[in-house]
Amino acid sequence: MPSDYSATSAADLARTIASGERAGFNTTEHMRNARLQADERGLDDYYIVDTDAHHYETEAWADIVKYIEDPVLRHRAQGQDRHGRPVSLYHSAQSNQHVSGRIVRYPRRRQEEVGDDVPRDVALIRREMESIGIDVQIVFPTPMLQLGLNPDTSMEAQLSWAYSRWLTEEILPHDTRIRTMIYLPLNDVQACLRMIDKFGDAPGVVGFMVASGRHKPVHDNSFAPIYRELEERGLPVGFHAIYNDMERIFEGMNKFISVHSLGFVLYNMVHLTNMIMNGIPERFPKLKVVWIESGLAWLPFLAQRLDNEYMMRTSEAPLLKKLPSDYIRENFYYTTQPMETGDIRALEQTFRMIGAETQLMYSSDYPHWDFNLPSTIFDLPFLSDQAKRQILGENARRVFNL
Repeated sequence: MPSDYSATSAADLARTIASGERAGFNTTEHMRNARLQADERGLDDYYIVDTDAHHYETEAWADIVKYIEDPVLRHRAQGQDRHGRPVSLYHSAQSNQHVSGRIVRYPRRRQEEVGDDVPRDVALIRREMESIGIDVQIVFPTPMLQLGLNPDTSMEAQLSWAYSRWLTEEILPHDTRIRTMIYLPLNDVQACLRMIDKFGDAPGVVGFMVASGRHKPVHDNSFAPIYRELEERGLPVGFHAIYNDMERIFEGMNKFISVHSLGFVLYNMVHLTNMIMNGIPERFPKLKVVWIESGLAWLPFLAQRLDNEYMMRTSEAPLLKKLPSDYIRENFYYTTQPMETGDIRALEQTFRMIGAETQLMYSSDYPHWDFNLPSTIFDLPFLSDQAKRQILGENARRVFNL
């Protein structure tokens, strides 16, 4: 452990928060127990790929917006509000993820000091990788994941292009361990094809990602050229879950925990159902589809529900050559976080039903409040050592061509 990282006691932190003073922050010190946990379990002997981690692209907003191609939009993005903060072009609701300020990691990360040798994002990602024990980390944006629901559909294409240029030109070249799946602006098919052509072969790019929060059905025939292009290139497409507390069905929910519980499952549940029932796995049999940050508990329910419905109405899904649960177990991939561990026997059954040994990939979701460490997989008593190695890294090595 580097000697220049001084600990902040709980009492000192409480006094700092109470007084409103700016407390220092360091990812390595914050993640000290994670490093100890990795050492105790010998995780450095395992190849570990984190298939879903995040940074806050808004912290590098000034560097990103210069890549926006629309001059009017770029001018808007370079402005400031009356408090001197950069103007946000995002369209999202406020939430209580920080639990009324009790989770201090988010605001205090902005105060973390880094050197001048690499960009800030690279330094912070390296610190968390080394603390957790990660060999390769696939990084995603955070606020941008709401863009699929932006009422101005051109916003998604403009901002995803700017972000992807910044990430591939200014961040990824500094460390080959940092990878990404490029954000696909699915509201604009031609923009997606342009993104694939531009970034498909870029160093550090291991696939493409769709923000799941959107209402246009992902099996629509207009998306066929996108799926075909990705299939031919051998590049996976991931559907990254989000919650949306402005969704009409959540209007009656008065707590963040309620919306978060269902919101991160809802869109991916709809998209996966549509993909299976409309035969996308049969139309594009080599397309690798990854379902990201939805947890796992919803999959046994959906497998049983869809099988039951299909057996009664097979004529409505004529492209299927096997049961929906077979596609869930054999054709799709899943990331672990947030893995529901309350009932270990239910979790073991879930692993069996999704073919976890070949289809499941570890993810931390750091630095979000509900992140998971590799121990969530390593400590499972029903997994063999080989299964642990597959889920922690080898499945991702194969899926992402690492």
